Amino acid sequence: MNLSRRLSYRRGEEDTVADRSAGDGRKAGAVTGAESTAEIGRRVLKLRTERGFTQRMLAEPAYTAAYVSTLEAGKVRPSEAALRHLAERLGVSYEELTTGRSPHDATRLRAALTDARRALATGAAEDAAGLFEEVRDEAERLGFAEERASALLGLGDCALETGDLTVARDHFEAVERLLSGEPLPRRVPAIRGRAVAHLLAGELRYSCYLLESAIDELNASGLHDPYALLLLYTAAIAPYMDMGAHARAVRAAELALALAPSVDDPGLIARMHRGVARTLIAEGRTAEADASLAKAQELYEQLRIHTDLAHCHWMRGYVHAQDGNLERAERELRTARDMLASKRAALFTVQVEVELADVLRRRGRTAEAEALLLPLLAHSPAAGTAAAPGGTDTTSAPGGTNTTSAPGGTNTTSAAGGTDTAAYEAGLTADRGAVHAGGAHRLLGLIADERGDAEAAEEHYCAALSLLERTGAAGDLADLCRLLGDLLRREGRLEAAMDAYRTGLGHRAAPGTTTLGPAPAEPPM
Repeated sequence: MNLSRRLSYRRGEEDTVADRSAGDGRKAGAVTGAESTAEIGRRVLKLRTERGFTQRMLAEPAYTAAYVSTLEAGKVRPSEAALRHLAERLGVSYEELTTGRSPHDATRLRAALTDARRALATGAAEDAAGLFEEVRDEAERLGFAEERASALLGLGDCALETGDLTVARDHFEAVERLLSGEPLPRRVPAIRGRAVAHLLAGELRYSCYLLESAIDELNASGLHDPYALLLLYTAAIAPYMDMGAHARAVRAAELALALAPSVDDPGLIARMHRGVARTLIAEGRTAEADASLAKAQELYEQLRIHTDLAHCHWMRGYVHAQDGNLERAERELRTARDMLASKRAALFTVQVEVELADVLRRRGRTAEAEALLLPLLAHSPAAGTAAAPGGTDTTSAPGGTNTTSAPGGTNTTSAAGGTDTAAYEAGLTADRGAVHAGGAHRLLGLIADERGDAEAAEEHYCAALSLLERTGAAGDLADLCRLLGDLLRREGRLEAAMDAYRTGLGHRAAPGTTTLGPAPAEPPM
């Protein structure tokens, strides 16, 4: 071996010796571990072969062919300097040589994520899920954790839209595990997604617990990230309102409004306006609520986010119904229902139809309302109902069996309106849209009561009571107990009526309070 070759080979050996003696003080980027050394060797061999280089061509002028041969065999751990030389000769980046991940791969995956998000915003969730799955699998193969987490988050959102709540929770939990070593703000979107899944399942308290725990942890650790906090406060409004914790919901809305100027995500700002509108409706400020929803609707139209735009029509329908403008309410709710059905958003579609049925009943079209409601429930009251307060026999409420269908079930024709809607096999159950399932039974009870069928009315009221007690929806429970008590009193069953009234008073004894713990700490504003 001539002198220059001996010196060049010696340089490779010195690199290795230096790396071995560096310990924890080794320069960032140096290869560590036998497995990594072998992977690097295989990668160098593959790239060299693809380019038609000999070992000498790759090595010179700084190294020897013998050094490259040893490296390719995985018998020497290359230094950062050696790797940078080899990367330059091979025409790849240092990162691609050391990790196998090309910056072009990251760009390609992010572009694919953008396409998947656009598909979810404008089309059917099942189609978007296929795109997210492709990104997830490719990101996992290439070792891109951030892109894999984003794809899993997208799959969770798709499952929320199709109403596959267990699958949604699994995806969001997978994101949290994948990002377990990251700062909390990075995990907040997954926490929020999991909380929404529990909310849709009727688990209001646990939804609040997840959101409040994350808020407390953010504030206690000094991580006052405006985006993360806005996401959490906005998500907390819905379970607070459903539980009757109006004061806490209003405070969450106030904090969200205060945080909004620090956030430049128009989609999140629009979602915040939707949440704020709920608190305004509860305070009787319907004009302000409608104005807030108009802002959200404008943003969603600009962003072409069809599902959230449908939610705006849904909320505006509710506002008009509260304001007594039933014709406009019906028009908005039908628009929301048709938009959601076209996206095959099964759970959201049937939830809107419950509220549409309420408007139809109030407009005197009870037959249409009943025809719309009955297919939404998994079972009829005859399948087993909870006993009235004070009764002896309590069985599972109708809808207690989880009959969630796979996403993308066969479409059927709606009884009221004649447009295609999501399959009723994916209807409302105790584990899937429990609050609206209770609402559907309440409406069927009212319809039966109005036509003088006290037995059917009682069965539906008791079914609703069983569903709503599980969720802790205090305001709805109090109203339902009043209706049941009035029915029992008219039937001459005074003791049972008194039990129903007492149950209702228990839910309204302290307006605005819940079984939740202390309110979460607030960030410095």
